[in-house]
Amino acid sequence: MQLQNEGDYKQMFVFMADVQALTDNADNPEKIRQNLIEVALDYLAAGLDPAKCTLFVQSQIPELAELTTYLMNLITVSRVQRNPTVKTEIKMRNFEANIPLGFFCYPVSQAADIALFKATTVPAGEDQEPMLEVTRELVRRFNSTYSEVLVEPNIMLPENATARRLPGTDGKEKMSKSLGNCIYLSDSAEEVWQKVRSMYTDPDHLRVDDPGKVEGNAVFTYLDAFSTDADFADFWPEYANLEELKDHYRRGGLGDMKCKKFLNTILNNMLEPMRVRRHEFEQDIPEIYNILKKGTEQARHTAAQTMDEVRRAMRIDYFDDAELISMQAERFRNK
Repeated sequence: MQLQNEGDYKQMFVFMADVQALTDNADNPEKIRQNLIEVALDYLAAGLDPAKCTLFVQSQIPELAELTTYLMNLITVSRVQRNPTVKTEIKMRNFEANIPLGFFCYPVSQAADIALFKATTVPAGEDQEPMLEVTRELVRRFNSTYSEVLVEPNIMLPENATARRLPGTDGKEKMSKSLGNCIYLSDSAEEVWQKVRSMYTDPDHLRVDDPGKVEGNAVFTYLDAFSTDADFADFWPEYANLEELKDHYRRGGLGDMKCKKFLNTILNNMLEPMRVRRHEFEQDIPEIYNILKKGTEQARHTAAQTMDEVRRAMRIDYFDDAELISMQAERFRNK
């Protein structure tokens, strides 16, 4: 939201990654069809403004598939296999024995998502850094092989280091829908509380008086990511800040449930305005689809311009190359 409202960028593109979602849901397209509107509502409820950024649907931009195909020729299978994010995702989905090719190649598809729009800055978590490096490598390879057309992007990580790789509520390495360890923007207050209440803490903190560990404790990880000094002033004035709370927990004498209730209050205080906005947007679903349609049309215009440059650089713009047509006509006349 800060980039949208304060950033110095000519254009911003945000898309619904339905093609990527199909890489591990190919047998259940209806799930993707239903989830599309949910993601759009989340984006709008969080504050994305169609007047300031272009919202579009990935599958409706055929130029993305075309650029992905061309970029695949510029990277090896072994290079993709070395990507640590790909390794983690494959293991997480139990794809070790049978990896769908579309899923395996999604780093290349993601590179096309970025390069097609000549993105200079990509906000992401730190687990996406290997993906951005693949994108930069492909851009450099394309530009050196053909012509300087594509742009090398930079990653923009959250200033809060904890938010760069938020674990799941179960303490697993990554929050993931497939693992069911997520808190969704659309969750009700009761759903948030149920998830916070079952959060992973310190397994050795069995009694209130026991000293506790905050490292690897999901509750404190989320407090690191989301709490502010103002939250303590408003909701738990017994402590001035998170460090005081951590010190007490480490000494012993502070129960997990109190910490969970505090985290629940913070999360619901943050999510409640989004719930209100989401409810408002839900009253006119046809308009949401209209927003996505208009954004997709705008994105296609930009995509078409880039692909014209790509084809020209690759010398496959056969029908638009008057010089080629004239040269071939002359060659066959003189044959």
